[in-house]
Amino acid sequence: MTQTLNGNVTKGPTDRVGTVCRGCGAALRHVFVDLGMSPLCESFRSVDELNTMEPFFPLRTYVCEECFLAQLEEYVAPESIFLDYAYHSSYSSSWLGHSRDYVETMIGRLGLDERSRVIELGSNDGYLLQYFVERHVPVLGIDPAHNLAAFARERGVTTLEAFFGATLARDLVASGQQSDLIVANNVLAQAPNLHDFFEGVRLLLGSRGTFSVEVPHLLRLIEGNQFDTIYHEHFSYFSLLSLEPLLASHGLVVFDVEELPTHGGSLRLFVRHEADSTRAITGRVQELRTRERTAGLTTLEFYDAFRNRVHETKHRLLQCLIDLKRNGHAIVGYGAPGKANTLLNYCGIRTDILEFTVDLNPHKQGLFTPGTHIPILHPNAIAETRPSHILILPWNLREEIMQQLSYVRDWGCKFIIAIPEPRII
Repeated sequence: MTQTLNGNVTKGPTDRVGTVCRGCGAALRHVFVDLGMSPLCESFRSVDELNTMEPFFPLRTYVCEECFLAQLEEYVAPESIFLDYAYHSSYSSSWLGHSRDYVETMIGRLGLDERSRVIELGSNDGYLLQYFVERHVPVLGIDPAHNLAAFARERGVTTLEAFFGATLARDLVASGQQSDLIVANNVLAQAPNLHDFFEGVRLLLGSRGTFSVEVPHLLRLIEGNQFDTIYHEHFSYFSLLSLEPLLASHGLVVFDVEELPTHGGSLRLFVRHEADSTRAITGRVQELRTRERTAGLTTLEFYDAFRNRVHETKHRLLQCLIDLKRNGHAIVGYGAPGKANTLLNYCGIRTDILEFTVDLNPHKQGLFTPGTHIPILHPNAIAETRPSHILILPWNLREEIMQQLSYVRDWGCKFIIAIPEPRII
């Protein structure tokens, strides 16, 4: 690997011989961005664990020079990450609204009713399928996390605790459970074996069925400088151009696409069997293909420019926070999402800068952030301590959060946003 005098990585061969693209199988040689060593982003620590060994893994992202799929190596098996998962989708009111709107749209678009079947892959705590249940549409959630499945069942969502792939799909088909709609919202990045995942979709999807998948858009990640959305639990980062060949290798075709504001900018792809000629490919698909190529997603220089911007953002954020601390200001955080732990560990932000953070999720309160060991408290701690500045860690929800915290203006408290560029509001 080649380095400049200031330590910035330029292109060169991979550090690990034999690393290959999980999409096309080509050798991975080009580093997209290297965020150093980091723990798993949802591995929150209890008080008893603070003095025990904590595993860190390289957070180095590659981009394939053949198919331009951005990806991490698989350092930890999914079983070690997702069987007991801390992230609950239901704790964001805006995300629940997004999910409710999606359900109403899909029921109308596909004519779903009590004779239909909807299966969600990575169904979390039943946050989305509960709205299909309210409309009497039969559902099945599939999620490996035991704790999340229990919450889903309390909402009336039938949930199978399992990792999804071709073997499970064959079992479900054998039991007569092919689906009219398969939903995979923000779960595809968590699948280390993409071919096994898509083969499972091919088997489970009815002949006229629709596979609806939402993924954070790699183009928006780069344009929005969203490097904190890179973490070990997300193995891959997608564009339309990198997804279409993967789907095609399993007889699946993107026939429509929507661009969404969620998670800093996402794609919602509508996919069908190649043999299903009932739905033509819309002009939006070709338009997005063209726009991705024009932006530079098939040129390595585009990725190199992003890497340099990430370094500069780290330096500017740290300078801002250090200047505030030197001038006697008290800074706390809001939120403890996975993306926060990438930001905190990459920038080296610990309790000497951020006194604590708060989170609405009661399952995180009383714990400490991975690696940086910042206490996670109830949101009431903000009113009790009256800090001068609040660093909003889930920046994609900043409008919702600033509205929740409107009372802090009573004592002149200001907000800090790190992404896309550090700034004080």
